[in-house]
Amino acid sequence: MAQPAGVVSDRGPTVQGPTGLYHGGRWHGSADGSVIESRNPATGAVLARVDGAGAADLDRAVAAATAGQAEWRRTKPLQRTLAMREAARRIRAHKDELARLDALDSGNPLKGMAFDVELGATLMEFFAGLATEIKGETIPAGGGQLNYVKREPIGVVARLVPFNHPLMFACAKIAAPIVAGNAVILKPSEETPLSALRMADLIGDLFPAGVLNVLNGGRDLGQAIASHPGIGNVSLIGSVETGRAVMRGAASTLKRMSLELGGKNALVIFPDADVEAAIAGAVKGMNLGWTAGQSCGSTSRILVHDHHYERVVDGVARAFDEVMLGDPAEPDTEMGCLSSRAQFDKVRRYIELGESEGARLVTGGPAQLGGDLAQGFFVRPTLFAEVTPEMRIAREEIFGPVLSVMRWSDYDRMIEVVNGLGLGLTASIWTRDLDIAFRAVDDIRAGYVWVNNASDHFLGAPFGGVGQSGIGREECLEELLSYTEQKNVNVTIAPR
Repeated sequence: MAQPAGVVSDRGPTVQGPTGLYHGGRWHGSADGSVIESRNPATGAVLARVDGAGAADLDRAVAAATAGQAEWRRTKPLQRTLAMREAARRIRAHKDELARLDALDSGNPLKGMAFDVELGATLMEFFAGLATEIKGETIPAGGGQLNYVKREPIGVVARLVPFNHPLMFACAKIAAPIVAGNAVILKPSEETPLSALRMADLIGDLFPAGVLNVLNGGRDLGQAIASHPGIGNVSLIGSVETGRAVMRGAASTLKRMSLELGGKNALVIFPDADVEAAIAGAVKGMNLGWTAGQSCGSTSRILVHDHHYERVVDGVARAFDEVMLGDPAEPDTEMGCLSSRAQFDKVRRYIELGESEGARLVTGGPAQLGGDLAQGFFVRPTLFAEVTPEMRIAREEIFGPVLSVMRWSDYDRMIEVVNGLGLGLTASIWTRDLDIAFRAVDDIRAGYVWVNNASDHFLGAPFGGVGQSGIGREECLEELLSYTEQKNVNVTIAPR
């Protein structure tokens, strides 16, 4: 059936885009008539009503993906490369449209979402260039035998992506599995489906029908994907709780999986640090202008040595107070709003909890903007001082613009606090002393560590967590290879 254009409207120009389910190279309506309402979190306005996938839709998508992958796996690596590079080119050509769509749908500022479009396209190009690196090996066997290992695609895989980087994750997370020869079922967040649907509209024709599929849905769809016997791999970017649910579902069919989960990431400031640079790094590390602090990699715990405690608290507070909130769809907005009522209520509860536990609210809290933004889910950058390690705001991932500052004086005790949560996604270390830096790098349990920096990612550098922060690594060659299976082949050569 042809895809009717759904109208996505806000105070600015009308934007048209798809609202259905994309599988088998075509647009479809939901089999059971389910509809998901997408709202602008800055204004409360309904942006679109999209079809929601149920079990029957998933079965059809898996069948189409299985058929499409049978063709795609035989496609030469060079052709896969060219297709993915063309996908990146088309995404860049629609940068303004896609960035605006994400700003309206997620509440993240337009500037940050434009960066996301570039990053998503760049990751597509990165994996496209690695197609010929899916290499095997030979193993000496002797005795007239040849033993070699080849890598083959898994088949049909699924990627479940969250609301904080809708388009960037949609682009980046289909790239590695498709380049490796798989078919992908992408489930965007039910809160932010619009840019993923538009992406499918733009690039779906570059691949055989069924190789790229996008299904809208919530928790029930995610659970169905995790347990579906026709899907060989499922990967998630989400919370620890959601990761556990996916693992339980995947266990029924022993799926392979990768999980990029939550973090309560520490930024440690040593006595010899460049304090002003560390303050700037702490603000940068919260990703306020990118996702309003809704980022698994945000350095939401500062552990600062007693010597600099008050200076750091005062400096971060001043910087937080200077951040300008505004309409996410406006180009000069520095920080937008939270993505949903649920996120807003959760963050507000944690702010109230922090005060009730005895922490000092230095600045921030829910913000009331006027005019069309009066119903928006805005929270100012929020800073708590006099936080102790046992407080819940110091232990639990808030996933919002809330930063806790703790003091330390004993190195070993500080390391215990940093490592004491069972999470280990990112960490940031601030010192001028290389001996201290390398000691702390060794002692802190985290998968991605900055020294005198925060927030930045580097193309090809493996990103992922330890402990309950996840399984596997992404944004690197390892991600590409994780979407392949190794097959050993032994050939006996007839004697002369």
